[in-house]
Amino acid sequence: MASSETGEDGPADAEVLEWVEQVAAYLAADGVPPIAGRILGWLMVCDPPEQSAARIAAAIGASRASLTTNLRVLQSMGFMTKRTRPGERTAYYRLADGAWEAVVRRQIAALASFRDVTAAGLALLGADTARAGRVREAQRVFDWMAEVFEHAPPIRKEPS
Repeated sequence: MASSETGEDGPADAEVLEWVEQVAAYLAADGVPPIAGRILGWLMVCDPPEQSAARIAAAIGASRASLTTNLRVLQSMGFMTKRTRPGERTAYYRLADGAWEAVVRRQIAALASFRDVTAAGLALLGADTARAGRVREAQRVFDWMAEVFEHAPPIRKEPS
């Protein structure tokens, strides 16, 4: 993305990269490395939607070493897919279909499963003891969260 001209298809390259940085900053608050956040942001808006590692690195200004590491992390989290094309050695990456929903659902399940940990803590300490107060507070929050998500409406799909 060398040009900063606005094309017929959308905003200027500099504006797109600024948005990619916003994605990275948002995800960094949850512990996602900046390069991984930039990769995700880039794959959300790039054209074409499949990109080689070299093209991603050039677009977001990352070294190949840090890019490779973060691509593996994102793949293992289910955010992206990797494929090769017949007759080519280059791998292409794209945002996985349904990636955001799958990742959020895994996080919700992990948070809800903390209720088992709090239940064990209450059994250990005695549910009605003063010492267990902080554990009870955590359990109330995780019970509430599990109930909210259990009754949440399904995610609407975009019409095809």
